[in-house]
Amino acid sequence: MKKFIITVFINAVLIFVLAHVLKGVEINGFLAALITALVLGLINAIIRPILLVLTLPLTVLTLGLFLLVINAGMVLLADKFVSGFDIAGFWWAVLFAILLSVLNSILHRMFGKSSHKK
Repeated sequence: MKKFIITVFINAVLIFVLAHVLKGVEINGFLAALITALVLGLINAIIRPILLVLTLPLTVLTLGLFLLVINAGMVLLADKFVSGFDIAGFWWAVLFAILLSVLNSILHRMFGKSSHKK
C-alpha cells in the first residue's frame, strides 16, 4: 500500500509539472493532479490490459508504435473523467504520455533500486 501511495504521489507531481511545461495540457492545482494520477492508475490497471490484448496484432504489425496511441487514449480518457485536467488534442496527449512514461521510468530507476537493497 505504501508503494502505491508513493507511486501515485510521484505521478501527481509529474503530471503537475508537465501540465505547467506543456502548453496543450492544463491542470487546476495539485489536487486535480492527484486525482488525475489516481484515475490514470485505475485506467492503466483495468482498461489498458484489455486493449493491449485486443490490439496485439496491430501492435506487432507497427513494431510497438501503436502503444503510443493506446497510451494517448488512456490520457484522453482520464481527461474525460477529471474535470480539472484538460488536454488540447491527440498529439498533446501523445507527447504528455511519452514524457510521463520516460520521467516515471527515470524516477523509478533512481529511487526504486534503493528500496530493494538489503
